[in-house]
Amino acid sequence: MPTPTLGLLLGDPSGIGPELCAKLVAEEMMVSNRRIMVIGDRIVLEKGCATAGVNLDIKTIDSSKDLPESGVGLLNHPRIAAETIQVGTATVASGTFALESLRTALDLARTGSLDGFTFAPFNKESLRLGGNTHEDELRFAAEELRFEGYCGELNTTKGLWTSRVTSHIPLKDVSAQITQSGIEKAVNLAHQTLLDAGVTEPRIAVAALNPHAGDGGNFGTEEIDTIGPAVTSLQQKGFPVQGPFPADTVFVRTTRGDFDAVVTMYHDQGQIALKLLGFDRGVTVLGGLPIPITTPAHGTAFDIAGKGVASVDALKEAWNLLTNMVTSRLVA
Repeated sequence: MPTPTLGLLLGDPSGIGPELCAKLVAEEMMVSNRRIMVIGDRIVLEKGCATAGVNLDIKTIDSSKDLPESGVGLLNHPRIAAETIQVGTATVASGTFALESLRTALDLARTGSLDGFTFAPFNKESLRLGGNTHEDELRFAAEELRFEGYCGELNTTKGLWTSRVTSHIPLKDVSAQITQSGIEKAVNLAHQTLLDAGVTEPRIAVAALNPHAGDGGNFGTEEIDTIGPAVTSLQQKGFPVQGPFPADTVFVRTTRGDFDAVVTMYHDQGQIALKLLGFDRGVTVLGGLPIPITTPAHGTAFDIAGKGVASVDALKEAWNLLTNMVTSRLVA
């Protein structure tokens, strides 16, 4: 198997990303079987090193061709003026830097120079200030990769996964956006992503939308009209899926080991459960894209940025998951 080439993005310079990356790279420089490209301004990385209390000696490279067969190189792009970095605040400068670093990594991946990448936390307000017109990083990534297929965010912590049928939309719009096709696509995405992550026989539960799974239609009919028929259709196609189950108990069953993943109907239905189970180790996967992309499930933590107290655990989990997914694809 060829040595994978992995990317690491420093995240929003105003948040905790640079210090987390400094800690991670300090550990990864001891690993001998990976080619790692850190993407971002050396100034940002050095600020992260100072906050984290680590010293890094990383060669500046111009392209992935300059990376050693195993080791770390810094692509000193995009650039940002040091005086424009305001720690703990969403700014145009930080948002522009973050968005351009994401664009750079996606371009490298699209042309085959990266097998996948992890990005430290971005801030959605900063990204909008920096010019992002998409609802989230996933949609931006799909456009930059020229990918027109189905994609969606998945989250995982402590071996439990979630995907969702709807994502970054108002709660009042959720019901109208739930379709049988959407549910089937979300389950298929979860199934394929778990296979990529090394789960050989994924067991998937589908959450209901309404209290008590609608209670036979007393509290809503989406389970009868849409969700149930979608589950039946998936079962007929051979997918290992069950449901719909009441959302207030399906995660209890999952933590007991009945399922590997839960497909939820809307964003917070799954996110609340996962973050309670392991906020400091949660990972988001941009699923369905041509390349693996992961990031910590937490945000930029402006309130503690620059203080040197941020935990690197979620970034480590995101990085390890990326490595597993890239390896799985390379050996397939």
